[in-house]
Amino acid sequence: MRITKINSQHRRDFTAVYECESCGHTKIDRGYDDHYFHHHVVPAMKCDKCGITAHDWGYYCYCENAINENRRRGMTVIEEKEKT
Repeated sequence: MRITKINSQHRRDFTAVYECESCGHTKIDRGYDDHYFHHHVVPAMKCDKCGITAHDWGYYCYCENAINENRRRGMTVIEEKEKT
């Protein structure tokens, strides 16, 4: 899933339209405006219609914060290949 439009926001809480990258199904749901939510929670959301996640499409966050957080948790880190 991905966020296509934020309908309303109060401080860091918001209501948004989420869209499935696979089938285009949309839903309105709540969210929280921080790095973890946008880079880990949203891509892991399953579509109610087709059941696909962004991780199924191969999306993984390679930003420095995500890599460091995964290392801190003892998780295997897949780093972005060096650009040649």
